[in-house]
Amino acid sequence: MYILHIDCNSFYASCEVSLRPELKGKPVVVANYNEAGGGIILALSKEAKALGLKRGNPVFQVKDVLTKNNVAVFPANLHKYVDMSKRIMQVVRELDIVTQFHQYSVDEFFASLPYTDKAKLQEQVAIVKESIEHGTGIPVSCGIAPTYTLAKVATWYAKRYNGYHGICVLEEKNIEKALRGLPVADVWGVGWRSAPKMKQLGIETAWDYTQKSKAFIQNRFRITGVRTWLELRGTRAIDITLPPKQQTIMYSRTFTYMTQDRERLATYTANYAVGAARKLRDQHTVCKSVTVFANTNRHREDLAQYSNSFTLRLPSSTADTTTIVKAAHQAFDAIFEPYYQYKRAGVILGDISSDGAVEQNLFQQPVASPQKSKRLMAATDSINTRYGMNKIRLASQDIEKEEHERQTDGILFQPMRNQTTNLDDVIEVG
Repeated sequence: MYILHIDCNSFYASCEVSLRPELKGKPVVVANYNEAGGGIILALSKEAKALGLKRGNPVFQVKDVLTKNNVAVFPANLHKYVDMSKRIMQVVRELDIVTQFHQYSVDEFFASLPYTDKAKLQEQVAIVKESIEHGTGIPVSCGIAPTYTLAKVATWYAKRYNGYHGICVLEEKNIEKALRGLPVADVWGVGWRSAPKMKQLGIETAWDYTQKSKAFIQNRFRITGVRTWLELRGTRAIDITLPPKQQTIMYSRTFTYMTQDRERLATYTANYAVGAARKLRDQHTVCKSVTVFANTNRHREDLAQYSNSFTLRLPSSTADTTTIVKAAHQAFDAIFEPYYQYKRAGVILGDISSDGAVEQNLFQQPVASPQKSKRLMAATDSINTRYGMNKIRLASQDIEKEEHERQTDGILFQPMRNQTTNLDDVIEVG
């Protein structure tokens, strides 16, 4: 059985393009832009990369390039990107092609494929890839290999060489060739601290890493290094089927523009509470406390400064959105002070535990039974995943207003078309 790795290409930028088809084929950048002109680039389309722009570029340093080339620049919207990630998961699950499908991060997924024939693997993965791209507008690259780490290696090739058409099957007979061409710093599991150390030890490529003895690796890179070593040698040593559950969940945003509007901040708080509750349910947990925080811009020394938070304990653990939003509003009312220019706010859910057995408060009647609440939340989550972000929402959420503000935040240039680029040479490893 092979492992499939699905990686969304330039995910944040691709999300913005998918919602604005007129930007397809044009340079697009996502940045944590702010009203002072600061911030850095977080994601770029391939057309933006062709202009020499890179992730991590300070916006003010490359503003001339952005303006000259009519680059569309959008502020980061994590809520939107998480929702798109869930839509991708829905598309894949409805195909019923892969098994043991798991989300690894907001833009990466792993699954198992019950096939061994290369042609069959490519055929089935091509269906998955086309369905994702047609159903969501997000381009993806796919790697297929015997282990999780080798699947990531295959995706590395699929993303960089157009001849693979986004799908690279890494068979056992081609592993050595693939690893010889992969810098060890690009291996999944090799951290930025380990890479220089490996170079000093003469380990330049992934293949060099596999040629060291197990004892050599264990003495220098501990158990995580051994797992990577085993995976690169074709032995599965990583299990992502049961990812660790978060002990606290935070949903927050640094605003592009400061605000002192109480109604707007209350709307943001409700939206963040809804997002946090959804993350809580995604990992099958409940929370017992809700914290709301807000603060001004500490870099604006010319303005009055204020920062505060308030934690509200719930009568019983829950993942019910209405209960969590109500608690968040109460906490927000406890900390809001007028006349301050707020720059950031957020919601933190704490005292998290499994939703398998929820302890109830003997002295307080719950508003709704836990079973009824769980069914209602499951239904709303399913509809929102299938049909789009916040199709079903609370009255306290003013999504249209917030989305309009986010879409008009920062600098937004009208982009122009780039010239067609030639195909890269292909390194055949499979």
